[in-house]
Formats: sequence, C-alpha cells, structure tokens
Amino acid sequence: MTQPPALPSRTGPDDGAAAAFPARPPAAPPDAQPRPRTLEELEAHLRFAAAAGGLGLWELDVETMELTSSEVCREQFGLRAEQPLSARAVAAAVHPDDMPRVRAAFEQSIAQRQEYAMDHRIRRLDGQVRWLKVRARVHGGTAGHSLRIAGTVQDVTDQTLAERRMQALLQLDDSFRALDEPADMAYAAARLLGEMLAVGRAGYGDIDGTNTVTIYRDWTDLGMSTAAGRHHLPHYGHFYQDLLRGDIVVVNDISTDPRTSGHTSALRAVQAGALVNLPLIEDGRLVAMLFLNHPGPRSWSADELALIRSVAHRTRMAVQRRTAERQLRGLADTLESKVEQRTRELMAAEEALRQAQKMEAVGQLTGGIAHDFNNLLGGIMASLDLMRLRMSQGRHGDLGRCIETAHRSAKRAAALTHRLLAFSRRQTLAPSVVDLNLLVAGLLDLVERTVGPSIAVRFESTAGLWKVRADAGQIENSLLNLCINARDAMPGGGTLRISTAHRVVPPPGPGEPEPAGAAGLPPGDYVTLTVADTGAGMAPEVVERAFEPFFTTKPIGQGTGLGLSMVYGFAQQSGGSARIVSAPGQGTKITLCLPRHAAADGAEPEEDVAGAQASPPAPAPGTDRPAPVLLLVEDEPAMRCTVAEFLRDRGWRVLEAEDGASALEALQGGPAPDLLLTDVGLPGGMNGRQVADAGRALHPRLPVLFITGYAEQAVIGERDLDPGMGVLTKPFDLEVLAARLAAALGA
Repeated sequence: MTQPPALPSRTGPDDGAAAAFPARPPAAPPDAQPRPRTLEELEAHLRFAAAAGGLGLWELDVETMELTSSEVCREQFGLRAEQPLSARAVAAAVHPDDMPRVRAAFEQSIAQRQEYAMDHRIRRLDGQVRWLKVRARVHGGTAGHSLRIAGTVQDVTDQTLAERRMQALLQLDDSFRALDEPADMAYAAARLLGEMLAVGRAGYGDIDGTNTVTIYRDWTDLGMSTAAGRHHLPHYGHFYQDLLRGDIVVVNDISTDPRTSGHTSALRAVQAGALVNLPLIEDGRLVAMLFLNHPGPRSWSADELALIRSVAHRTRMAVQRRTAERQLRGLADTLESKVEQRTRELMAAEEALRQAQKMEAVGQLTGGIAHDFNNLLGGIMASLDLMRLRMSQGRHGDLGRCIETAHRSAKRAAALTHRLLAFSRRQTLAPSVVDLNLLVAGLLDLVERTVGPSIAVRFESTAGLWKVRADAGQIENSLLNLCINARDAMPGGGTLRISTAHRVVPPPGPGEPEPAGAAGLPPGDYVTLTVADTGAGMAPEVVERAFEPFFTTKPIGQGTGLGLSMVYGFAQQSGGSARIVSAPGQGTKITLCLPRHAAADGAEPEEDVAGAQASPPAPAPGTDRPAPVLLLVEDEPAMRCTVAEFLRDRGWRVLEAEDGASALEALQGGPAPDLLLTDVGLPGGMNGRQVADAGRALHPRLPVLFITGYAEQAVIGERDLDPGMGVLTKPFDLEVLAARLAAALGA
C-alpha cells in the first residue's frame, strides 16, 4: 500500500441544515410513545454537528480506493462544495516533507487494524500550506464486507502554528545561551524566521548614517541567493522614511505597493517579490534592520508579523546582554590591576588634596604676609643703609639705634617665617603640652591680617585654662582654617569670636548609654576652642555633611572640601571631637574639644626666646682652664664665618667644615672636639644627623647641638634625639647660641 488515507464522507443532499433537521411531525396523542429516529435522521444530525465543529467526515474503501467526503472536508482541501475529492488528490496534497510518516502510519493502521491518528501538512490548490488533524478507524474486511477506514479531519493550522512559534522562541532562547558572537545570534534568529514562515531569505543588517545597510550573513531557501554586502536602501524604494520613524515595512507585492512599484527592477535583481523590514531604534537613531524577502508576492498575516517582532526583540535583548557580559568579562580580567592602580591614584590624589588644602590657606594669607614681610625687609635695608652712611660720615653715635631697629625687624621677619613653615610643612609634628590661650594670642596678628579690616576679631580666653597635649602645628592649622571659613561667610564684614573654655563630660547614669550632649566623648575633662562668626549660617543639610571629605559649597576652584574634614579628623585622632552649631541667618559656631593633659600645667620646659639670660661664656684664652674645642659644620659661608668669629670672641677654639666629608676628616684626623655644632641640611650626600652619628661612633660622649631650619626638623625628629643632643632653630640670637653651647658643654 503506497497511498495515504483518503478522507471519505457522504456527499448526498442531506448534507445541508434542512436535511439534518427535517420538518416537525404532527403532535402525537398524549398516550403515544415517541417515534425512534431513523438512521438517516441520525446520520444527518451527525453531519450537521460535525460541520458546526469544523470537522470533515470521510470514508475510504481500501480495496477500490473510492473516497467519499463531506463539504467541510472538501473545503479544507481548498475545493468548492460541488467539486469531487479523490484519494489520488489527497495523496498529491500531502506536504512532501510529511509524506514518509503519513504513508508509514496509514500502512500500519491497515495492517494491524488499529486507530489512525496523524497531524500533517497539506499544500492546497491555492498554494496555502495548512495543518490537518486526522483521526480514523478501520472496519470491515470480513464476512463479505470490504475493508474500509473512516474518520474525521480538522484544520488546526492556527493552533499548530501558535504552538510551533512558541516552541521555536523557546529554542531560540536556548540557542542564544550557547552562542557568544552577536553575528551568530542574528543568523540563528534569521534562520528561525525563514524556516517558520517558509520565506526565501531572512537576515540582519547594520545601518549607518548614510542610509546604507551592511549584511554580513543571511539565511536563504527556495533557490534565492545571498544578499550579503552593502545596500543603499533608497535604491530599493521609498520605505526608508518608515524605518526612520520606527515603523515596520510590510510589502505583499513589490509591483503594486506604491513605496516599491517604482523600484521593481532593483528589487527583482535581488530576488525580492515581497518583503518585511523591521527597524531597530537606539537612542532615537536607526541602527539596524531585520528583514525577510520572498521571491514572489506573498501575504503576511498578523500572526506572522507578531512573530517577526517577537524574534527581533528577543534577538536585540540577547545581543545587548551578550555584549554587556563580554564587556564585564573584559573588565573582570583586569579588575584587580585596575583596582590597585585606582587605589594608588586615589591615595596620591588624597595626599595632594590634603597638601593643596594647606597650600590654599597659605595662598589666601600671601597678600597680607607679603605686605608685612616687605615692610620688615624695608626697615632692615633702610637701617643698614643708614649705618653705612653714618660710618662713612664718622658719626657713630646713631649706630646703636640703627642696629636695634634692624635687629627688631629681623626678629619679626623670623617669627613670620616660622609661622608660615609651621602651617605649610608636610611632616607630622610630635604632640606637646600646649596652652591654648598662649597659642591663640600668638596667632591673633596673623588672623587679623587674614580676615581683613572689615571683620572685628574678639578673643575671649578663660583664666587658668587647662593645658592639652596635642600637635601645636595642627591646632594652628585648624584654627586658621576655621577663621578663613568664617571670613568667607562674612563678605560684608562682621565679628569673629575666638574663645577657650573648660568642659567636663560626666560619666553616664544608670541605664544611660551616653550623657546628653557628649557628642561621643568619653567621660573626662576637656578644653574647648570655639570659632564663631556672624555670617549667613548653614542650612541643616549642609551642617550634616560639613565634615565629609571633599564636600564644599564653594565654587569650583575656590575650595577642596577638605578643610573641615581635616579639622574633624585631627580632633578625633587627638582623642576629642568637633561639632557645628549653625542655622540660616544666625551665623556659625564650630568647637574643637581636646582632652585635658592632667600632668601638665608648667611641667614642660619652655623654649629659648630672644633676650633670654645667657649662660656664662666659655673661658677665654689665658685662663687656668683650656679653651674648649668646637667643630662647626655649616655649608653657608656667611653663617659659618659669623658664628665662628662670635664663638672665638667668646673663648672657643673653632674648627670649621663646610660639608659632611670635611667634618669626618676633622673628627678622624685631629683632636677630639669638646662639642659638635652642625647644620642638618648639608651638601654632598651626608646630612648633619649622619655626621653626628659618625662623631658619636668615634667619641661616644660627644655633645651635639643641631642648628636647623624649621622645615628640616623631620630629618632629626625631636623624639629620636639621643641624650646629649639638642636642636636650635634658625635664625637665632648669638647670645642664645652661646647659652645653649655652654649648657651642652656643662652637661
């Protein structure tokens, strides 16, 4: 048996509704029994019900291959009701791809007398491909009855295509997971659409700003050739504007559609008789297009267009996801090195910003400092010129007054220099016992020059103020930062109040986690330093963030946002805290709270100051005691000669060296000196501390006094000094130098 099953059914005049429902018979007497329906009536009713449900009825005589069928059955094969349907026509209509399984199922059903059930495609006479659900049973074949098979047929095209499309979309998603290249993913989508919709060509192309689509790869069938390459879209019709608007372009027949009828030659050259172009828009710009071409005219159903849109959307999302994943993998490969590099950059930037904060404050002070410094230098130079003039005139009586004026101006200039160096140097200072009243009083002149004449500065000190142990330079830095902020908050002038006070934080009571208003401070005694202004004040949200690093309300270029952060960090590291009280229109008050140093109150020795009583000078030559020997190491000739001459006048024997190498020669080749006086910063690769260490190696008890600029203190470090070592900061009075030398020699 090589023929597929026929689709038989009866085609008599009782196929219609009238035959199915005959005229109503006269009413029977009440006691009469209902008349049983005839076989013809039952068959007519069955045929009507089958037609109403879209079921075609059929029967095939297997021996004669005579097929009978209902009207519905014939309509499902694309025939009119009066046209006959033969078994041969049924076999010819079965889709070639489905014929092998249809034949095998039919033969098995006849041979084993079992139910026949098959879903398959047919190609109707009008060219449409439809899906049919066929169900039948075999009967007869014994006792003189011919072998027959009868059943139903139903058009299930819509349901089958919907299920197949859903299954195809799921399979497409699965295939996307296994693909890595966007081009492969686009091809998989094009192939799915081509096979599902039975078109001749499907593909995906990128569109550039010249209205040109570039197709790298496409799927083809039905004898169509590839369209890979570059195509200028306006050459193929007037549908490009639709694509730019994001509208899908659907053309059933290129010769009748007004958008393509004038470009049929170009379209037929690429074998496109019908087409669908779906635009892909990103950020308002046409970037790509999904296309389908068919070699001849073709109608595109709403379901097919919905499938095209769904595939295009899924493909675009999958490509974007895969692109993002590849970018993330690339970032992950270098993440560690980038994190390390970025960390180094951030640390360098933070250090640079911290230094910039200090230097920014110095820059804001420059105007006033330069004015005062030039005045001081002017006084020194004028005094020296006047001394030269009086000496040339032989008038020596006024020299003392000129010398005193120049000396006083030089000391004031030295004080300014020390202040600036203490403010701008980068090294961390060692904590020391500090009297905040004295510290603030020493800074008042600098503060007044900084804030300008339009702001009144008031200092309200507390008598008998407790001392604190903290970094004095950092306290000065914090105070100047707060004063500069207060100045900026009062551009029209106002009052700046600086005050000191005591504060006691009591221990918490029973059940209290922290005393009210303690601001996180542990119980104990504290000293407060408060800076208050009468400026515009801060909004609550600004107060909340004011201590955050890099937060600033100043315009770009006028602040780093690190000033208050550095103040807060310094207070925290010192065991204290900082807080802000401010409101719009009510000014701002910032308070630093530092722990009291209970063991202080004058316990620390005071530094040498100008005018201090000098110790007795060294013995002069000719006395009973021999003159002490001093090795002076100083690279500045003027400084070295002046100090050496002064000390010789005071009875010292002075050996001079200009660098570390010559100092070592003196230490190794001559008599052992009684004292080493050395600058810290020396040329030749050997600093003063290294000279001192070498001298101590040769003469273990050798006293050493370092003379140094303030910024060079990091080289020796106050805490690293060994017994018998001391430091004197430049510039200094020669009498103070003599006193320190005598004290060192006496020790």
